[in-house]
Amino acid sequence: MLRIRPYKACDAGTITKWLENEYAFRQWSADRYDKYPITAEDMNLYYDKDRDNGDIWGMTAFDDEGITGHFTMRFPRQGDFSEIRLGFVIIDNQKRGKGYGREMLALAIQYAFGCIKAAKISLGVFENNQAAIRCYESCGFKRVELETAENYRCMGEVWSCIEMELVR
Repeated sequence: MLRIRPYKACDAGTITKWLENEYAFRQWSADRYDKYPITAEDMNLYYDKDRDNGDIWGMTAFDDEGITGHFTMRFPRQGDFSEIRLGFVIIDNQKRGKGYGREMLALAIQYAFGCIKAAKISLGVFENNQAAIRCYESCGFKRVELETAENYRCMGEVWSCIEMELVR
């Protein structure tokens, strides 16, 4: 049984070990970090810049065996609490394909709709991350057409994002 709690700096050592290659790392972080691989210290320095920003926070999923997943939640528009945006979603490599991602997202959805009282949850996922897309769709997220798709320069290529949302 998974549970979620606020992210702690000591979680970074475990989470960064799941980023086994640069391709998976970029699918997780896009261009948000300058280099691969990152260390726990790099992750915590990245998160420390938003330490005093009440509009973004990290969450860690865990079970009786330890940390199993991680994601961030944020209010994309300051002062507007009707939407929660998920980011940096990742599951322990050893637990992928076993329903942990779906279970973690169910907890995130429950938190966003039940505790935060958001009306909508949104996220972006790269087109080349079919496993994540299937997981999000299995949780009820729907693709949304944007006027202009988000694109990121990753590993010498341009990767396009799919926008997805779940409305209460």
